[in-house]
Amino acid sequence: MKKLGWMALVAGALASTGCGTDPLEESRAQPVVERYAALVNENYTDAVTKAKELQTAVNVFVADPTEAKLTAARNAWLASRPSYGQSEAFRFYGGPIDNEDTGPEGRINAWPLDEAYIDSVEGAPEAGIINATSEYPTLTEELLISLNERDGETNIATGYHAIEFLLWGQDRSTTGPGNRPASDFEDGGTAPNAARRREYLKLATDLLVKDLESVKAQWAPGASNYAKEFSAQELEESVLAMLTGLGSLSGAELSGERMTVAYDNKDQEDEHSCFSDNTKADLYANALGIQNVYLGRYGSQDGKGLDELVAAVDPKLDEELKKRLQASIDAIQAIPGPFDQAILGADNSEGRQKVKAAIEALEAQTETLVDVATALGITLNLE
Repeated sequence: MKKLGWMALVAGALASTGCGTDPLEESRAQPVVERYAALVNENYTDAVTKAKELQTAVNVFVADPTEAKLTAARNAWLASRPSYGQSEAFRFYGGPIDNEDTGPEGRINAWPLDEAYIDSVEGAPEAGIINATSEYPTLTEELLISLNERDGETNIATGYHAIEFLLWGQDRSTTGPGNRPASDFEDGGTAPNAARRREYLKLATDLLVKDLESVKAQWAPGASNYAKEFSAQELEESVLAMLTGLGSLSGAELSGERMTVAYDNKDQEDEHSCFSDNTKADLYANALGIQNVYLGRYGSQDGKGLDELVAAVDPKLDEELKKRLQASIDAIQAIPGPFDQAILGADNSEGRQKVKAAIEALEAQTETLVDVATALGITLNLE
């Protein structure tokens, strides 16, 4: 995701709501917090599994670069995105994924990406780390980590979108994604430094798996880790963190950075997955992740969610948020693909109207999330 350029300012306070009822009474709130920790673990477990499947496909491809194996690697990348996209609802409160000192999020999903920082681009055949053989004679994991976001937030060297660019190349099509040929990875093929391109792709993919595994380990049940601390701390702190993740992703990030910026600028470079044309699916996964947390569900697993806390103090507000969560998902699904074409044209064009409707649905949802926090005795200030 884009490097965070804003801060969610949060402060929590436990309050009483009507007739002396404690909205975070322990017998109700503790199961919700514990279900959240379990849900996070389930989600990251899927993200790691899919990343490992991507790793396998990439290894097969770099060992023998053919068009069929490149297609398989691209499909594995696409299949890895939904689980990670849903997991972004667990961000923005300094947890394992984006802890200021130790969180690997900037290496995992940073964007937007300056393609020329990594490899040759149209008009600059010698650009990028891959072609800088004198400056960087040996490609290593440590080198890529050191180069990620060095000298600027678009200098992305690692993560999903670096891998995406290597697999698809630049997107110059109005009807589909990029179409880099497999021969770019073949010795003596269509691009110089093919061996380094293969090595870069493998290193970036291996690092992605390693970083995701490190986050998953912090949420594993039965261990002395962040999940244990999260479930044991004051309930209002845990619920505040949960709501901060939802409100921050729904508002400034999803409706703002990921949609409004692209809508206002009409620029493909501002969309989330611009090389693969997977942006609409990314947006959907983010919105689904927010709904997951509120309902306490992930995939076929279901449990006590924030909705049960809210329904106990304000049933109408609970129903309102449920409707708005579904409305935002439906609005994103209604955007005609690809997203980079939907943002173009006049404001009254179908694509731009649908994108604008989705932005507005997310903004309304965010406002209701703030109301939900208030109903639970928590002050949630989102910038």
